[in-house]
Amino acid sequence: MTKQDNLAVQQKFGSAVNSGELELLRDLIASDVVDHDPAPDQGAGPEGYIHMFAALRTSFPDLAVSVDQMVTDADKIAIAYTITGTQEGEFLGVAPTGRKIRARGVQIARFRDGKMVERWGSSDQLGILQQIGARATSA
Repeated sequence: MTKQDNLAVQQKFGSAVNSGELELLRDLIASDVVDHDPAPDQGAGPEGYIHMFAALRTSFPDLAVSVDQMVTDADKIAIAYTITGTQEGEFLGVAPTGRKIRARGVQIARFRDGKMVERWGSSDQLGILQQIGARATSA
């Protein structure tokens, strides 16, 4: 596959997340994908991603992911992104607040045969929790 092919897969991935058409992820993620930084409660394979993004979209129904920077090589795409949304559902144990969030993240994905096969990444979950008013508790 070429850089352009991988870029097309990445763009379809982003479109599926932004539109909520998460079932499309089944065709874009390898069944044996390796995620080095899975989200809390994220299961394995494409179904794990579908479940994780469905939960995120339940928390933030207007979730939008925009790419700020992108770098590609023969088999990897690195993106810096911003997510925005309004919390209308529970998020990591925090009841809905109606507050808007904006958070940054980075991801590196490796592709093979038209599918994402490996991922590294990080998003600012602490920043999201602070924006929705979560308070730290001490033991």
